[in-house]
Amino acid sequence: MAKFPKPPEGSWTAHYPELGTEPVSYEDSISPEFFELEREAVFKRSWLNVGRVEQLPRNGSYFTKELAVAKTSVVVVRDMEGKIRAHHNICRHRGNKLVWQDFPREETQGNCRQFQCKYHGWKYELAGDLTFVQQEEEFFDFDKADYGLIPVRCDVWAGFVFVNLADEPSQSLHDFLGPMVTAMEGYPFDQMTERYFYRGTIGSNWKLFMDGFQEFYHAPVLHVRQLPATIGPPSMAMGFEGLHYEINGPHRLVTTYGGQGWRMPDELLKPMEIASRSGLFGPWDQPDIDLNHFPDGVNPANVAPWGLDAFNVFPNFVILIWERGWYLTYHYWPTAANTHVFEGTLYFVPPKSARERVAHEMAAVTFKEYALQDSNTLEATQSMLESRVVSAFPLNDQEILCRHLHKVVGEWVAAYEREQLEEASK
Repeated sequence: MAKFPKPPEGSWTAHYPELGTEPVSYEDSISPEFFELEREAVFKRSWLNVGRVEQLPRNGSYFTKELAVAKTSVVVVRDMEGKIRAHHNICRHRGNKLVWQDFPREETQGNCRQFQCKYHGWKYELAGDLTFVQQEEEFFDFDKADYGLIPVRCDVWAGFVFVNLADEPSQSLHDFLGPMVTAMEGYPFDQMTERYFYRGTIGSNWKLFMDGFQEFYHAPVLHVRQLPATIGPPSMAMGFEGLHYEINGPHRLVTTYGGQGWRMPDELLKPMEIASRSGLFGPWDQPDIDLNHFPDGVNPANVAPWGLDAFNVFPNFVILIWERGWYLTYHYWPTAANTHVFEGTLYFVPPKSARERVAHEMAAVTFKEYALQDSNTLEATQSMLESRVVSAFPLNDQEILCRHLHKVVGEWVAAYEREQLEEASK
């Protein structure tokens, strides 16, 4: 796909005329009926990222993922042959959740040689075959070969583990991701194994939070309090713009400066940022890995000074690659038309000193503060959208990715509805 550096008088939206420029309806973010269609049309048909290969370090390692939007749970496992697989997390006897610990709705992880149901003791190989049935002779016309775990399509790209709940996915994972996302391949994700994880339940539609992180128009207003009080309010007049926007299929990219605190004068920084050499935008000092030869997909427009790329992988997964040599992921897991679970995970090269560890922890804590500011605002947005006092809203040129997300979700839902009508008419 062609890449469009923005001319001084140009418009990002003009590069994608199919998006239009008219006000956008947010009915898709408040309608329970639309949410039910999203479950089927989007989340039961897309490739969904559920984790990283580092969560499965050896044969027998497993983790579970709750997918409330699809009304299921999956268990992802590295079987005894080393293959990564996924199964619906349900026993074939009477439907008990197969893998869980003290609380059935909480996710878990561990290592084992087989799965055993807590209810009646049925056992399954990690590859899914049923191997043991308590009092098997009491069942009727029973063959264990007919009652293995229900498989879920599973594939791995660049160490990211994806599942697809469709019986027959319409695309392979690689084809679904497309050239803009797969051009990141070769980035040293596998060396960034120190992990900080946050999860929170947010009182807004999942798309509203995605919108909040795929434009920077809000940054000098919403996050003004993160600046020292002496310069905070005047900064709003400066505005903020992304450097590059790109769309490929259902996926989106925005490139921007990032904070680059190591280039800022002290009066723009807080004392703790100076002391820790870190902040929201990560540690100021690069880790001891080769960062001079990024793959072509990173900073694809070759802008300078470059700070970060935010790859929005449809439907609900974001990878942010930062210039200083770390990355961040977001997941938005819908639970209702007006609620979702947000997950933020920071990944660093493991520290080699106490100073590096402090820098990582400072970045993680600061990220949490920013995320709280965003999520709090989105709950206010949700509450007023539901009033339906206004039915459509103007979006500016920097909000092109917001416009694209709502358009693509609408297209997937419309395609699903057409299929259902065709099936009904047969």
